[in-house]
This record gives sequence, structure tokens and C-alpha cells, in this order.
Amino acid sequence: MTLLDHGRAVISLLLVALNTLFWGVPVYLLTLVKLVFRGASQQEVLARALMRTVNFWIYGNLWIQRVMLGIQWDIQGTEGLRMDEWYFVNCNHQSWADLPILLEVFTGRIPFPKIFTKQELIWLPIIGQALWAMDYPFMRRYSREERRRHPEIAGRDREAARRACRKYRHTPVAILNFPEGTRFTAAKHRQQASPYRHLLPPRAGGLAYALEALEGRIRCLLDVTIIYPQGETSFWAYIGGQVKRIVVRVRPIEVPARFLEGDYHADPEFRAAFQSWLGALWRQKDDLLERHLKQDAHLPREP
Repeated sequence: MTLLDHGRAVISLLLVALNTLFWGVPVYLLTLVKLVFRGASQQEVLARALMRTVNFWIYGNLWIQRVMLGIQWDIQGTEGLRMDEWYFVNCNHQSWADLPILLEVFTGRIPFPKIFTKQELIWLPIIGQALWAMDYPFMRRYSREERRRHPEIAGRDREAARRACRKYRHTPVAILNFPEGTRFTAAKHRQQASPYRHLLPPRAGGLAYALEALEGRIRCLLDVTIIYPQGETSFWAYIGGQVKRIVVRVRPIEVPARFLEGDYHADPEFRAAFQSWLGALWRQKDDLLERHLKQDAHLPREP
């Protein structure tokens, strides 16, 4: 990255921070009011007010992104999406840039996405309180060793996911999930002995528990593939304007009826069939990434 790129990254971050502070004040005040007034009708009114305020914040960030970064977007598959439907969004994960990219793709096309969020983020000033006020599901992250020593931890995760998703039964929502559980790197790919060329193995539990908790309301899975034609990138390179072109493919997939009911945890046969279905989708995603990366490898690079 050149000095100009680093300067663009700093200015972009500063503008986002100012936008966050500006809209963070009403969000924080509405959060405090939500803590005081607990009636169902009051909570509904406050939730709508919070959502409108957060949308203003998002539109501001998207404007900053468009003005500062000058990205060439290649987005396909968003036709026919609706604001009054429940969706589950499955996406590959390569960089923290994935989040602003998904906002560019889906803002105004589907309900505001809710993402399973690390518990620690609740303490982040303004952002953490806004996530709590908007009923984002907060999840604890446990190490493999902790899970081995305390098997009951998995039950806590399942119940937390179900409890969070039950809140969305009466209002259309899009639940965003990165099934790989972490950002893709070559080191993680080797460590996990991934059977895919450009992906880590997916975890099926998040999708299965959401389908169960929402009692059949989610019938459409949005399978999203983000492709960086220039190869692996970082968030800093992204906000510095180094990522010139981004390809996004959205594939709406009807969830098979047999997966709308069933106990993923207690029924081994159901779990195996569900994992096999998701694995097949992941192989198709891997093939799509391979085709695009091979195709883009032959395109001339900007100097």
C-alpha cells in the first residue's frame, strides 16, 4: 500500500467514527429508554425507532464507502428479494470487509440482518449497546479444550441461539451466519485439513437451530459467495481503496421441507442428513470460487 492508500484508510475510518458518534447518541438514548419502559407495545415502538436510527447510520457508512473507495461492484442474484420475508444468510468469510460488503448488497432489499455476535462485543461503547437494544444474539466463544472438559457448554450455546431466534418469530428478519466460524486463511485451511479448495468446513448448527426456533418461518436460504478477484485481502487494504473490484453472487435456495422440523442435537440421522445437505452447498460454493478466481487470474491487472 502507498502512503496515499494509508491516508485514505485513515480518513475513511475517521469519517465512519464521526458518523458512528453522531448516530450513536440517539441510539444510546433510545437504549436507555428501552431499559425503563418494558411494556410490549412500548418495546415495539422503541425497536422501530432504533431500527430507523441504525439505518441512517448504515446509509451514512455506505455513502462514505462509495465516495472514498470507488469499488467496481459485480453483484448478481438479489432480484426478487423482499423486506417482509424471513431469510437465513450463509456466507463465506475471508475478511472483516465482508460485513460492509454484505450491507452494500442487502441494505433495503431484505430485513436488517442479525448476526450471532461474540459476547465480548456487548462492552464496546455505543456499538455494543446498540446490538443489545436490537436483540442481537450474543454467544460465548469456548475453546476446544473448554468444550472437552465441560460438555454442558454446548447445551448453553444451543439454548442461547434458540432464545435469541424466538424473538424474531413475529417480525421478518434476516439472520446472517458465517458457517466457517472464522476468517479463512491458508494456515487455518491446512490446520483443519479442509476438503475444499477455498473454504473451511462449515458448521451446520447455527442454521439448524435457527430453523427450529423460528418454527418454519425461514424457508429461504440466501447462499452468498464473496469473491475478491485480487486474492486474499485485509480490512485495512479494503478501506485504503486497494480492493478495486468485488464479485458477489447470491443464490436463493428453498430449504427442504424435511429440514424445517427435526432435532439437530438429539437425532443423529437428521443431523447427518442436514450436514450432508450443507456440505453439498459448500462444494458448489467452492466450485464457484474456483471458476471465478481462475477467470480473474487471466484479466490484466491495474498498474
